[in-house]
Amino acid sequence: MPFTARTLALPASVPFVGPEALERRLGFHFRARLGANESVFGPSPRVLEAMADAARDSWAYGDPEHHGLRAALAAHHGLDPNCFVTGEGIDGLFGLLAQLTLDPGDTVVTSLGAYPTFNYHVNGHGGVLDFVPYRDDREDAEALAARMAEVRPKLAYFANPDNPTGSWLEAEAVERLMDAVPEGTLLVLDEAYSDLAPASALPPLEPLRPNVLRFRTFSKAYGMAGVRVAYAIGAPETVAQFDKVRNHFGLSRMAQAGAVAALEDQAYLRETVARIERARDRLGAIAVEAGLHPLPSATNFVAIDCGRDGAYARRVLEAILSERVFIRMPGVAPLDRLIRVTVGRDEELDLFAQALRIALERA
Repeated sequence: MPFTARTLALPASVPFVGPEALERRLGFHFRARLGANESVFGPSPRVLEAMADAARDSWAYGDPEHHGLRAALAAHHGLDPNCFVTGEGIDGLFGLLAQLTLDPGDTVVTSLGAYPTFNYHVNGHGGVLDFVPYRDDREDAEALAARMAEVRPKLAYFANPDNPTGSWLEAEAVERLMDAVPEGTLLVLDEAYSDLAPASALPPLEPLRPNVLRFRTFSKAYGMAGVRVAYAIGAPETVAQFDKVRNHFGLSRMAQAGAVAALEDQAYLRETVARIERARDRLGAIAVEAGLHPLPSATNFVAIDCGRDGAYARRVLEAILSERVFIRMPGVAPLDRLIRVTVGRDEELDLFAQALRIALERA
């Protein structure tokens, strides 16, 4: 076979099993989709209008330089357009970053149980993952800094706010982590949930650091997960490297137009964030009423401590799925004692509350 030995040695797996695949496997459709951290509240009507208009010109490729989108991001964040690279979701940008930075055998530091798609790309490009455990259900920034100093990795990954726990650190702690990045290391700061975080959790964008890339997305609070558009913020000399390998026609005309329209409708974003916060509070109340412990969250999901081990939490998960409510759970101990539930509309949270009661009785 023509595939590399590294490719043949990789497991035939994906980072996440999608709800559609689960529906095919289980033989039914879910009544509530609360497992993929999507925004069921959807995008702004202005986004839908802009995308519909752009669809009429879908016979033509989208602008390969993403000029309008990068200009809109620059105006939104108060930076130069050359500080932005846009691509097909944060996952797509992670794949490009791994391609740009990793030779087989290079070390990459991350937290044990953190976002698995990043690890997926590292493995695919021959990197060697080095893990730091969570501390008190939070990524341990101090331990990550110490590990960076010890092993001098090519990349170090840190999410703020975090997936799968929903936790966050204040900006001062994140800045200390930035200051600790050693020479030859690039810090991957995943801020996918930044639009939902308290302002005190986000360090200023300036000064830009050549050894830090900050990744943000339109998939979460903006409600555009199915459109696949995200961006990274960094020093121009760092961002420019992506042009060497990115898929220049990867963002459709509709994706670019929709993202620009989303940035222009900040009132809708604020309204959506408020709806997410109310639903997040409701999820916490459902968990407490069931005798479980919800973790504090600065995201659009709540991690719920089932109070026992991973085997028990998996029984709870499987029973909830059997009630046709889609949720997920972390796969690594000790985080696997949690289930993770995305916020939803009132009627969907009602379905989850009912399914949780039944699941706890069965488990």
